Amino acid sequence: MKSQWKWSLRLLLAGASLMLSNLASAAECNPWNSATVYTQGLYSTYGGKTWRAKWYTQNEIPGSNQWGPWEERPASECTVTVPPGGDGSGIPEPKPTVGKHLGSYFAQWSIYGRNYKLRNLVDTGGDKNLTFLNYAFGNVYADGRCNIVTRAENGNGDGGDGWADYQRGFAANESVDGIGDTWDAKLKGNFNQLKKLKLRNPNLKVLISLGGWTWSKNFSTFARTDAGRKALVSSCINLYIKGNLPVAEGAGGAGVAKGVFDGIDIDWEYPVAGGLPTNNYDPSDKQNFTLLMKEFRTQLDALAAANKRRYYLTAAVGSGVDKIRNTEAGLYSSYLDWVNIMSYDFHGGWETVGPTNFQSALYADSAAPVTGDLAKYNINDAVTAFIAAGMPKSKIVVGIPFYGRGWKGVKAGPKGDGLYQAATSPAAGTYEAGVDDYKVLVQKRTTKYVHPVTKQLWTYDGNEFWSYDDPSVISTKSTYVKTQGLGGLFSWSLDGDDAQGTLIKAMNVVRQ
Repeated sequence: MKSQWKWSLRLLLAGASLMLSNLASAAECNPWNSATVYTQGLYSTYGGKTWRAKWYTQNEIPGSNQWGPWEERPASECTVTVPPGGDGSGIPEPKPTVGKHLGSYFAQWSIYGRNYKLRNLVDTGGDKNLTFLNYAFGNVYADGRCNIVTRAENGNGDGGDGWADYQRGFAANESVDGIGDTWDAKLKGNFNQLKKLKLRNPNLKVLISLGGWTWSKNFSTFARTDAGRKALVSSCINLYIKGNLPVAEGAGGAGVAKGVFDGIDIDWEYPVAGGLPTNNYDPSDKQNFTLLMKEFRTQLDALAAANKRRYYLTAAVGSGVDKIRNTEAGLYSSYLDWVNIMSYDFHGGWETVGPTNFQSALYADSAAPVTGDLAKYNINDAVTAFIAAGMPKSKIVVGIPFYGRGWKGVKAGPKGDGLYQAATSPAAGTYEAGVDDYKVLVQKRTTKYVHPVTKQLWTYDGNEFWSYDDPSVISTKSTYVKTQGLGGLFSWSLDGDDAQGTLIKAMNVVRQ
């Protein structure tokens, strides 16, 4: 009997030892989160490695400092878990935005001549203000599919820059987290920087924006049929949401970019008419735009159900009343989480000899030398038209330009301020005539005016006229958004801001 009791005790002790062993090896190591407090002994994963905290730490990136609070450990020491509602990527799902939306576009090509990278945004602290970030742009090719290639754009709408997207290595001093890309990483480039930005800001929603001014050529053709829409949408989701990137330059592969993008933004410029003359157009674009949004919503929701998480769908749409008439705002908006209205480029250098006018007026000026639809090229008339067409106020996100438009050879006119006067040509710009960034324009030492009716700023030096937004104009527009019960603000584009992030910080007023 005593022998049997001893044997039972041994079994009990062995079981307890096994339980303790399992507990010891079952430490969780979720993806590192800048907002999480880590105390001694807690684990995290970052940059494909496992880390353990040596002491209390918060908002210090693992591996960024060899004398810091983190030590690298074998992956076997902890169990990698996926946050509730995750898709298997290990990147936390952002929570829905509470309050106003605040977003911006990051241009793929800004890393070149403009020398603007996502690290620049982080250095200003402006990334902490954003609720969403759109990556511009992805292309829809002549076969009706989303794809990524590296090919110079020759005006036919078939270009791409996979090198910038996910193949270019970023050095430590260029990187969001101060850690450079390894040569053999499967995900590099802007996509990996976006991933790091999401880890730094877990509730930031990152969307891939499809189309834009240059790459909207093929929307019309493949939105015309149910089969075309289904194939197009499926390819875009496979590429950007599921993250199945083409293998090139040693990067890419199945699921490599999963979790980078939380949704898709459609920037079809424009249905029916109004974009590049080489674009495909059809009168049925008006209805097909709505049907395309419906198909994106359907397929994204199906994937969301499978992955137990939410995917976002938005659109960037023209704000001229003529463009609003060419779509079904009340219908297509029902499929969207919010709508970015491009409330800028109302006037500019394409009106080569003027008259000078505002590029992003808040209100109409009855004294302006415009008639017909052009008389309603302002934010308030655009918002009124969208609401009249059935778009909910809460889904309307107003656009702020981080650049100005201008002319030269402008006469002073009766008031001496150059407003509504003839010009000889568009003014010289850093990258193209008639356009320049806020960071350039704000350095010009010239007289500034703010129109009492339109609420738009302009400058005039006796020759050049420029219209752009500064923090005071943004504040006025923020008040308008809040007073009208609209959804928020977004900007085009981050690289136009100054080194201090003056404009992106000014936009944060809309959330206060």
